[in-house]
Amino acid sequence: MFGSRFISRIGAIVVMAVACARPRIEALPGAAAPSRRLPPSPVLTGHRKIVFQWELKDQDMTARGDGVARIAYPDSVRLDFFLGGSYAGGAAVLIGDSLQVPGPDVIRRLVPPRALLWATLGRLDVPSERDTVVRVDGPIVRADIGSPVHWRVSYRADSLSRLERVNGGRIHEWVERGSDQHIQYRHEASGRTLSLVIQRSDAVSAFDPSIWHL
Repeated sequence: MFGSRFISRIGAIVVMAVACARPRIEALPGAAAPSRRLPPSPVLTGHRKIVFQWELKDQDMTARGDGVARIAYPDSVRLDFFLGGSYAGGAAVLIGDSLQVPGPDVIRRLVPPRALLWATLGRLDVPSERDTVVRVDGPIVRADIGSPVHWRVSYRADSLSRLERVNGGRIHEWVERGSDQHIQYRHEASGRTLSLVIQRSDAVSAFDPSIWHL
């Protein structure tokens, strides 16, 4: 049997490896802007349907396929994922603070946590924090939220371009929105990356209430 000291050493090595896998945050670039506020999150109403392609790269797998996001503003989203070349897939539903992701593990790997999920849709919705430091670097506005920093957000031309979740001074996971309809989510500790390419985004009429029940 392995001794407790050996097991403790293995545990410490694993913790150190995970910590080293996550990059440290650096000082915010740009000029201090103490009176500058972050661009307000858009107040949206109605319903929207977004069609996208996705690709998931994890340590032990690569998968890709198509997906649909159905959004009922201001607080509800249903995501459906379909594996390429098959009828397999799964779904997730976010209503308020409740995120449901039943089904196979691959589907759970496809869905970021609540705040980062909203960030993929261009909306900043993080827990309120007392301290926010804003800096301006040309057309980019960045802010550290929390003390110590819990979130780092970037805007370009008043549009949310990147959101990072920070833990212990290191970037734990992030979402980045490109200007060409490409979106990427990255979980640093696990090395998991989800890439989305939006194919179409349409305003639609109300959805059938049954879609919110999985």
